[in-house]
Amino acid sequence: MRVPPLVVALTAVAALTVVPGSASSTTACPWVGSSASPSTKASQVVTRMTLAEKVQLVTGAATSGPSAGLVKGVARLCIPNIVLNDASAGLGNRQTGTTAFPDEIGQAATWDTSLQTSQGRALGLEAVAKGVNVLFGPGVNLARNPLNGRGFEYAGEDPVLAGKTAAALVQGVQSQHVIATVKHLALNDQEADRTTVSADASERVAAELYLPPFEAAVNAGVGAAMCAYNRVSGSYACQDKSLLDGVLKGRLRFPGFVVSDFQATHSTAAANTGLDVELPTGKFYGSALTKAVQSGAVPVSRLNDMVKRVLTSMFRIGLIDHPPHASAATATTSTSISVATRVAQQGAVLLRNTGVLPLASTVRKVAVIGDAASQDGAARASQGYGSAHVPQFALNGHVTSPLASITTRAQRAGATVSYNDGSNAAQAALAAATSDVAVVFVNDVNNEGLDRPDLKPRSGSCSLSGTAECSYSSVDQDQLVQAVAAVNKNTIVVLQTGGPVEMPWVNQVAGIVEDWLPGQVDGAALAPLLWGDVNFSGKLPVTFPVRLSDGPLKTAAQYPGTKDSLGVPHAVYSEGLLIGYRWYDAKKVAPLYPFGFGLSYTTFRYSKLRMVPTSTGVTMQVTLTNTGKRAGAEVVQVYASAPASAGEPPKALAGFTKLTLRAGETRTVSIPVGSRAFSVWSTARHAWTPVAGCWVVRAGGGSTSLPLLAKLSRGGKTC
Repeated sequence: MRVPPLVVALTAVAALTVVPGSASSTTACPWVGSSASPSTKASQVVTRMTLAEKVQLVTGAATSGPSAGLVKGVARLCIPNIVLNDASAGLGNRQTGTTAFPDEIGQAATWDTSLQTSQGRALGLEAVAKGVNVLFGPGVNLARNPLNGRGFEYAGEDPVLAGKTAAALVQGVQSQHVIATVKHLALNDQEADRTTVSADASERVAAELYLPPFEAAVNAGVGAAMCAYNRVSGSYACQDKSLLDGVLKGRLRFPGFVVSDFQATHSTAAANTGLDVELPTGKFYGSALTKAVQSGAVPVSRLNDMVKRVLTSMFRIGLIDHPPHASAATATTSTSISVATRVAQQGAVLLRNTGVLPLASTVRKVAVIGDAASQDGAARASQGYGSAHVPQFALNGHVTSPLASITTRAQRAGATVSYNDGSNAAQAALAAATSDVAVVFVNDVNNEGLDRPDLKPRSGSCSLSGTAECSYSSVDQDQLVQAVAAVNKNTIVVLQTGGPVEMPWVNQVAGIVEDWLPGQVDGAALAPLLWGDVNFSGKLPVTFPVRLSDGPLKTAAQYPGTKDSLGVPHAVYSEGLLIGYRWYDAKKVAPLYPFGFGLSYTTFRYSKLRMVPTSTGVTMQVTLTNTGKRAGAEVVQVYASAPASAGEPPKALAGFTKLTLRAGETRTVSIPVGSRAFSVWSTARHAWTPVAGCWVVRAGGGSTSLPLLAKLSRGGKTC
């Protein structure tokens, strides 16, 4: 969502005439504290509302304080204001005193749903403290396009991983009586021409890849969904009846309400195609909706459904029985910082290590190189930009810079640290040449509204005023790494990026850490990883290609889109089911680093794979041993390969779990795999259909490291 420059938003909730839970509320608002179902209570409220009150509850209103927007409640009926805020990685929209958590791609890289739920809970608690009761997040659009400028806001390239990440965040946020909003429905996979492009994917491709993460959020109980700017096969997403009514509210049985992305509504008729709430204000709803209802253009029954959907979510998630009343100056807590630190550490991915890490006790001189390591640089480089950005002015001075944290940790080890900002490669090389270890920070600025021009890392900063403008540094960071690596064999590169980057220097350095965009705990989370106080356990949620051209998006018809006779650009999803690792598997192209990959300071052995049939699929039992000398966590991944007749990619992630083992410990874990993993979408039946034949199931620590194999007969056919 892009917040308009003049919308800087609201404080908390307007005081209610009747206080929920009070004796008088029992008479005036019998639904408050009632044990009736949320749907029943919502119906009771709807019957007492005037037309004006109903329209008010589905129309955004102008705001004047720090939030993304406002929908006015109905005080006389004990319905509080709906105060909206961007979230996922922290409360933005000019809020102050909130925590900048790692961006969602870093959250996904933890592959730890329990930790992701903790992050959601922390976000919910901060929302309550700020008087916010609806958060825009999680984002679940898949990384079809590695150039997507908004890829840092999402959970990678696989629908199972994205779905489980989203479900965990939803459960955490909503445990605090704050509504989560899954976004952006659907096929919102690029920023180029994002308000006009038609994303043209087949029914099967949409059903198997791009819609399951939304379904996972719905199954987790998400209260709201946000429709996207783009068109879907020609129709604007926010007025696509087949998408909103047919898929979301029909097939997926979503009981909540649909909000528009800001200015993504194109007509009042959108009410009849499934859009429930227009944001940010009532250009097409408000008075226009009132007239449409009075004329019969929008049936009263449809308006009642819109209002009931809003109220049902509010009752179910607890906004009415637990309304926020005030906005605290500071929402961040020690718990928030602890959760953010654990997410940043467990999401960091060790990509390369020739033995330089963890830093040894013999290291006496450490050269830290790169602008992103400094205090000011960390404030710029630790987050993505756009509506998800926690305000920079609130962060500056609060981000723990890598330089400061590395210096403090080095002192404990009896080492000294020198710093060079990397603006001159030759001078940086001089600093590195006299050091035992050189740590070079390479960052890539990502921004909503702008796709990346290529996979070359570019440092810089972007506007926070609501425009998609960035200024880039003239420093060639690839050249910087190569210059440093040429004089110091113990060069470690720390990548702070929102997605994959090309690494022409990959074999010239001793270590590579993908640190993503870690938020304000930046250096504090990283330094313990470098010295081995904390073990690496992150795994890649996206494939890192050797070069952009190795992937599927090579033509304008695929990206950014070829214009039709009416001037509408069409991004044709002609790669079909082959996105991410599916493409590299099918085309037998070796990536630089594959999906699911990540090293550790310890080692693991996979020894047994057993399948136990269940009523809903199978349970995969995997035996894992920590064969190293220190404790560590491993993400056990299970992939399913369909019979050739199914026309599926070579394999697809079917399930996973993260397991921590002591040195030498052996454990067996159970990973449930539902029947969906052994089905394909039938366009003839418009439904999931089991595929008979011999399925192959593999397990291991990454998409290209799957040592265990088992075969499963389906539909009466034997292997």
